[in-house]
Amino acid sequence: MADMMNVRLSSQAAAAHWGEGALLSFNGNEAHLHLGSGQEKEALRAIQRAARRLESSGIKRIKLVGEGWNGERRYAFAQGFYAAKGVRELDFGEQSDQEAAELAALLKATRWVREVTNGCPQEIYPMSLAESALLLIRSLAGDKVTARITAGEALQEAGHIGIWSVGRGSEREPVLLELDYNPTGDANAPVLAALVGKGITFDSGGYSMKSSDNMLPMKSDMGGAAMVTGALALAISRGLNKRVKLILCCAENLVSGHAFKLGDILTYRNGISVEIQNTDAEGRLVLADGLLAASESGAAYILDAATLTGAAKTALGRDYNAVFALDEAEQAR
Repeated sequence: MADMMNVRLSSQAAAAHWGEGALLSFNGNEAHLHLGSGQEKEALRAIQRAARRLESSGIKRIKLVGEGWNGERRYAFAQGFYAAKGVRELDFGEQSDQEAAELAALLKATRWVREVTNGCPQEIYPMSLAESALLLIRSLAGDKVTARITAGEALQEAGHIGIWSVGRGSEREPVLLELDYNPTGDANAPVLAALVGKGITFDSGGYSMKSSDNMLPMKSDMGGAAMVTGALALAISRGLNKRVKLILCCAENLVSGHAFKLGDILTYRNGISVEIQNTDAEGRLVLADGLLAASESGAAYILDAATLTGAAKTALGRDYNAVFALDEAEQAR
């Protein structure tokens, strides 16, 4: 279509008049995205960066044309060609049915993660986060999914002291979601992996209160829970045939007469006690409950995801995530 901008990949450098090392050049209604001959990871970052530049230039309709586009490259472009407001149209070009289905599943999972993470904290609160995650996975897996939601005072009674303590300052009750995806039909099937997510739907810092600037983005402090949910959704869409548990630790960390305080001592189900010296270190408190539940599942692998510390962003910037592993072989991957 004449009113769509075509974007074509090129392994050649842009002409000199576009600037030294230019990422984009233009010819009529066509943009050339110059990748050079670097590693694929660098190419994916360049594609996302170029898409972001095109979107920020006011271009609303794009078609990917020519050779060199694969699933990961199309996805990278889609990630950059995004804005929270307005309508964008992206034609991914010619794909096989399998490629199109894979990309659609990836975009569906990403869209859910993005919308929930960016959602207003009045609408995304502990119970709504747990229910939304459960609905997403059930929409893909149906009766292969069973789940248990423990909320409010029932958390204390069940010994989930971290989630209960962090969330008790809010009028909206804290929640632990334990979801079991078991496509085998065998109740005794081993659990391949347990995915644990930090689901702090808003973090004021508690009595160790954050400044306004640091508190403003804290509606997204449940990004870890959203990410592991999206990861499971994508794996199911790709045909996951192993048993996996999803454990979301959801709470609001607020101040009230009921909130936990500095000097409190929490004793977990395994007998380990924690003295609260900073109520803004709440992520590890809720994750401890999730990790205990994951350990009890007998999972061969346990993965947790969290927006746990700003020091990771200070060390690595915004283009990389911090990953830690106790298994050296897994860490080297």
